[in-house]
Amino acid sequence: MSIKIVTDSASDLPLHFFQEHDVQLLPLRVHVNDKEYLDLETIQPHEVFEYIRHGAHPKTSQAAPNTIYDTFESIVKNGDAGIYIAFSSQLSGTYQTSVMMQQEIKENYPDAKIEVIDTKCASLGQGLVVHYAVQLLKQQLPFEELVEKIKAYSHHMEHIFTVDNLDFLAKGGRVSKTSAFVGGLLNIKPLLHVEDGKLIPIEKIRGRKKVLKRMVELMEERGQDLASQTIAISHGDDEHTALELKQLITEKFGCQSFIINSLGSAVGSHAGPGTIALFFLNDTLS
Repeated sequence: MSIKIVTDSASDLPLHFFQEHDVQLLPLRVHVNDKEYLDLETIQPHEVFEYIRHGAHPKTSQAAPNTIYDTFESIVKNGDAGIYIAFSSQLSGTYQTSVMMQQEIKENYPDAKIEVIDTKCASLGQGLVVHYAVQLLKQQLPFEELVEKIKAYSHHMEHIFTVDNLDFLAKGGRVSKTSAFVGGLLNIKPLLHVEDGKLIPIEKIRGRKKVLKRMVELMEERGQDLASQTIAISHGDDEHTALELKQLITEKFGCQSFIINSLGSAVGSHAGPGTIALFFLNDTLS
């Protein structure tokens, strides 16, 4: 019996990752200009950011229930076990739907081994959990031990990010509207993190370079053994700033392993262009 890893497109991993590591992808749905698209399948992140720049207001919805069920069923019918590493339940209904599909599978296939993990993570925070799960698979651990280790990585994943304007997140209900503010004219940048799966604004900082410097400071305060970790950076169509942050981190901590990628269409629809997000572990896990 093989163990198959499943995740959704909110993990913001590059498409080649899924292909190279045999990870199954569940696309979230993006709605823009009265059309529905599948994230990473029928719409790409740069297209979403262009729509936003031209005044569109994309909305998103969870992965289709039948897609989730069919994915689980194909794993079971092949005689394998599956672990779905899911987008935070605080930010999407996909986790709850996948639990219902898991229950249906178990009713129809009583011996099925399908585990659904609420990572309480988003973007490449979730993606890094998937990355570590792929590495753990190589150790051929028992199913239950693998599940517990993936949960541990999820629990210890830090998210530090900035957006150009909190209005995008507020309009989508991802942060409290009372927390949103318009700071563009004053060059004020909000800094946020994730707490129990929710997006929480923590600071307001004047200037992009100061925000990046503060992100590195928080990384030093919260991280452990950073030089040996894989660090992830996602961006809202702003690779230049992502690479600038990578350089600061490399100079400060000597990190060598990075995953840098654009926000996917689903997460990017809510975070907006100019978002920069940093992900790392706050504990050393073996």
